[in-house]
Amino acid sequence: AERPPRAVVVAVHGGGMTAGYFDGQAHPSLSLLRLGASLGFSVLSLDRPGYGSSVLEVPHGQCLTEQSATLHAALDDYSRRFPTGPGFLLVAHSFGGKVALTAAADDVRGRLIGLDVSGCGHRYAADLPDDPAPHGRNAWKRHWGPLRLYPPNSFRFSRPLVAPMPAAEERELRQWAELFPGIAARVRVPVRLTFAEYEGWWRCDPDTLAEMAAHLRSTTVSVHHHPDAGHNISLGWGARSYRLRALAFAEELLARRELATA
Repeated sequence: AERPPRAVVVAVHGGGMTAGYFDGQAHPSLSLLRLGASLGFSVLSLDRPGYGSSVLEVPHGQCLTEQSATLHAALDDYSRRFPTGPGFLLVAHSFGGKVALTAAADDVRGRLIGLDVSGCGHRYAADLPDDPAPHGRNAWKRHWGPLRLYPPNSFRFSRPLVAPMPAAEERELRQWAELFPGIAARVRVPVRLTFAEYEGWWRCDPDTLAEMAAHLRSTTVSVHHHPDAGHNISLGWGARSYRLRALAFAEELLARRELATA
């Protein structure tokens, strides 16, 4: 109802999931769309290339550089049709975090106000399995962690969100450690990184995270650990508290902008 919105939150999903990840149906508290709108933000959740209806056009997906260009084209289109307030905050998960970081590195127009990334490090905790998708037998525990972290019927409601990982994406999945330093060196906007208590994919020890933060040339980098959550943090009971923190981060960035122009 607010015009213009506080800002536009753009949700960027991870690998093997669709945009519905940010609008979990197992419990009302799981939806970023509902929460963001109730607090005066517009929220845009996008199916990345190779997911949703784009499977017909790009069945093999796109590399990170191409996905960054596609995301910026989507933001261009959205900006022409809807008010955006001060700009866009990317809230990204897992592989979507890689896309968000690349998009921030490519943000020549300066329209991104910041990045909030969960479940995306720069060094994997172990060798990647042959099938890293959320439904893959060898990767299931890494994605979800303990079952008690999720509302009843979560996996029934989550089944429609799961999708095959496009081939182009799976290839780059294994190259991230080499790609990250060059991308991070070009990121200038504030970055907030969150790792779940039961994160199974990424190394989250202090030394590794300090190294990751040091690669980023952002004005500020903050690292957080979210309790009682697995890698798929936004589908569990911890989703609401995590998202409130993400939107509080957006408010901090907006306040900073106000102070800078006062």
